[in-house]
Amino acid sequence: MASKPPQNTEISRSEAPAPPDPSQRDESDHVSKTAISLPDSVAASGSLEHLVETARGYAEQATAENTNKAYKADWAHFGSWCRRRGADQFTPDPQLIGLYIAELASPQGPSPSLAVSTIERRLSGLAWNYQQRGQYLDRKDRHIATVLAGIRRQHGKPPVQKEPISPDELLEMVSTLTYGLRDLRDRAILFMGYAGGMRRSEIVGLDVDREDTEDGRGWVEIEDGGAIVILSTKTGWKEKEIARGSSDQTCPVHALEQWLHFSKIAHGPIFRQVTRDNGGVQSARLSDKHVARLIKRTMLEAGLRPDLPDAERVKLFSGHSLRSGLASYAEADERYVQKQLGHASPEMTRAYQRRRDRFRVNLTKAAGL
Repeated sequence: MASKPPQNTEISRSEAPAPPDPSQRDESDHVSKTAISLPDSVAASGSLEHLVETARGYAEQATAENTNKAYKADWAHFGSWCRRRGADQFTPDPQLIGLYIAELASPQGPSPSLAVSTIERRLSGLAWNYQQRGQYLDRKDRHIATVLAGIRRQHGKPPVQKEPISPDELLEMVSTLTYGLRDLRDRAILFMGYAGGMRRSEIVGLDVDREDTEDGRGWVEIEDGGAIVILSTKTGWKEKEIARGSSDQTCPVHALEQWLHFSKIAHGPIFRQVTRDNGGVQSARLSDKHVARLIKRTMLEAGLRPDLPDAERVKLFSGHSLRSGLASYAEADERYVQKQLGHASPEMTRAYQRRRDRFRVNLTKAAGL
């Protein structure tokens, strides 16, 4: 088991988060206490209070941690907006919220306008916060629905989809890595993420064994034929099969075995920070942002898409490029791709298949032209 992180930690480029606002922390605590509490008709006791705390803990796990953070930030932003205008934040008034989203789309001050998808997320965050207080926000009310429809019509843009990574491109990216400890880790991340069609949070959330950590998203069981990845998803536990590749140089399972062997990791998070001298691992789990940075860095170092300036090249790929790459280039029946990506419907899988089957069916010629 890895020891505590030494002082020479692996440096992250992301900025440290700002200290929490005490007033917002108190308000968040108020929400948790009002959302799950002891009924007035029941006399308080130590055992019941313990059950209330347990129920609150389960309620917090109902949505993903990142979603909870986003919803709390949405509520804080709306509260600040209301205070500056002398409005009541705690009453779900559709007229007020219609004005709020109108300003998000067309700000009166120096703030930039928000994308339609962000405004829709803000609405979801407000609805969730009101729900936690036992209130209901009617997003179909005309003061909200018609304003949002107008925002979509005037400001809506086609979704920006990241480029899928082809197998050849992936191998070029991996070829930029050495066989030092840090690059052994990154090689395993790229191969496992691609072959497993995993999200970046799923990749870094993997543990060696079941129930190794409280914050893990799943674990890996290595067998002769490959690896079984067991993941916790919104709809329950799901398995992914990652078979061995055609050679050790391109095998995701072999890359994972090499990383686990040389890092001497036998318990806890699989993908961790590496010490600055590249001589050992720390106990801390990698951030999912590392996956996106890794993809962008190796893409640039591999010289992919040399016809574009670096500023544009770096925008082409993200963590999602691994999932869409598998969906777009895997020569397999669509149902197997759908299962690997964990999609509930074929339509969602097809949205990831950016180039798969393009022009294979020529309706122009079929029409006699």
